[in-house]
Amino acid sequence: MMDKLVMAEKEMLTNLKKDYPAFHQGDIINVHYRIREKDKERIQHLEGIIIKIQGEMHRKSFTLRRIAYGEAYEISFPYYSPNIAKIEVVKKSAKTPRRKKLYYLRDKMGKQAMLA
Repeated sequence: MMDKLVMAEKEMLTNLKKDYPAFHQGDIINVHYRIREKDKERIQHLEGIIIKIQGEMHRKSFTLRRIAYGEAYEISFPYYSPNIAKIEVVKKSAKTPRRKKLYYLRDKMGKQAMLA
């Protein structure tokens, strides 16, 4: 029974295939996100550091931490969302983080919040 579910999920995943560049925790990325307002549509650019990637297959998502105007906020995106137009990797992390989820960056601001 479980094998059938896994096979069905993999088949569904091939239909959702996106051609995003490979990114990991600690990388700085730029997400081009489509926003629909009534009958208009615009693309908003969000640049920030990836603090976590979770889930697998079609349930995969990532959380972006962004600091704008002195305020930090986090946005979670489903990896296979139709609203994501494009993802660009701005800067790869120089060091591979030792942790899977970089929650310790929440306490830091400015240059300290970026991985060296």
